[in-house]
Amino acid sequence: MLQREEYVEQAYFFNALRERMQQGMSTQDLLASIRNEILATTMLPMALEFMVSELRMTGGFSTAMSHLPHYFTPFQSYVIGEAEKAVGQFDFRIALEILEREAEYRTKEPTVQGTFLFQFEALCRNRLSYDAGLTAMAADDFFDDDWSQWILTVRRQIGIFDLADMIYVRSSLYEQTPEEAGTAVLFGEKEGRIALANHKKDPLYLFSALQGHLGYPTVPRHKPEDTEKNLIPMLRQKVDRLETRIRLIEEEMRGGINLPKFYEKGK
Repeated sequence: MLQREEYVEQAYFFNALRERMQQGMSTQDLLASIRNEILATTMLPMALEFMVSELRMTGGFSTAMSHLPHYFTPFQSYVIGEAEKAVGQFDFRIALEILEREAEYRTKEPTVQGTFLFQFEALCRNRLSYDAGLTAMAADDFFDDDWSQWILTVRRQIGIFDLADMIYVRSSLYEQTPEEAGTAVLFGEKEGRIALANHKKDPLYLFSALQGHLGYPTVPRHKPEDTEKNLIPMLRQKVDRLETRIRLIEEEMRGGINLPKFYEKGK
């Protein structure tokens, strides 16, 4: 875990980059301008300098972030890498918002359970690879050895067992058998009860229940494009066409359409 000031500046950086991408500036210029706004006592300005130089060479964020594992987590690098792929529909702005909310959560009093569920829901909602995503999550130093081993177990068993069942058997609510004695308990009783209540249900219901009852962070959702902003120009075009047709009908009723006025001069 970095110091709280680092996550505050990370959240500001991801938010500012997401909002200013619509201004038509190059990414290098955006990073340079945002760098001047970052607190100089943090390590983020140095990370941004390295990212600018890496962008000029490779043209991507993820490679620069992967070269700074002591500052950016493997999950952050993975999310940005997926958004930069030409194939797929994962929006780069959604990726930045995911990292922004995770950084904001880490500025408060983050729990291991909340961090895992937030990252897993981000994979689930955006249809990212469970194999690569969970591998990146397990490599985060925020998770201890017991958590990392369990996350890799989830990577192998996801799709075979429900996530709610895997959470329940690792909660304090579950009574371990003699063969399971010594298995690390990773979730509390409340998580176990919520997981048991969501047995064989959509995992999104599980995430919503945990967020509502335990205050875990929410994952940003893709917002459909607003089509109403183009509605008025389209209506104007249709009204103009209707007026033209009405005028032609009126001329025809008065004795015929004056076709010569549509001719080009000299023809």
